[in-house]
Formats: sequence, C-alpha cells, structure tokens
Amino acid sequence: MVNRVSEDELEAIRQRKLAALREQALRQQAAEQRAAEAEAQKEAILRQILTPEARARLTNIKMVRPQFAEQIELQLIQLASAGRLRSKVTDEQLKALLQQIRGREREPKITFR
Repeated sequence: MVNRVSEDELEAIRQRKLAALREQALRQQAAEQRAAEAEAQKEAILRQILTPEARARLTNIKMVRPQFAEQIELQLIQLASAGRLRSKVTDEQLKALLQQIRGREREPKITFR
C-alpha cells in the first residue's frame, strides 16, 4: 500500500519552503546592505585622507589589482585612525608608499646551499 501525502500536507511543505527562501533572501539582503554601508564608510574616510590625485591613482590600482588596493586602503585607514597622518596623503606620498610596499614584495629570496 502506497502512502499518499494529502493536499494539506503538500501545501504546508510548500509554505515552509517558501518561508525559508524568504528568510534566506532577507538575510542575504541585510548582509549586502552591511557590506555596502562599510564600503561607503571606507570611501568617505579615503576622501578625507587622500587628495583627488591620490584617490584617482588608488582607483586605477584597484581596477588592476583589487586585493593589493584593498591592502593599501586598509593600511591608510589604520594610519589615519592611529593619528599618524598629519595632512591629506598626496599622489607623491602614495607613490612612495607603493614603491616601499612593492620593494618588499619583489625582494628576491636567493639562498645558497
């Protein structure tokens, strides 16, 4: 004998599934909103601490190397929040910082045996 599911049971299953999907969509939407707010806050801070030329350079870097640009942004924000930036970072200062970081990344590691 085959056990049949009644229409009411099927409707209850559908409703539970629909409620779960709605809840998941709400959680995802909230997470996206938090991420957007954090990004907006980060951009506001960068506008305060970088000159327009330096911001343009950082934007160009972000297009080519997003993870590297993110690292630079976080480092600049940390410097600003620690009070180590006396004025806005100029394009020349940003270039110097990039050279310094790039120099550390590209140091060859040669070992002799």
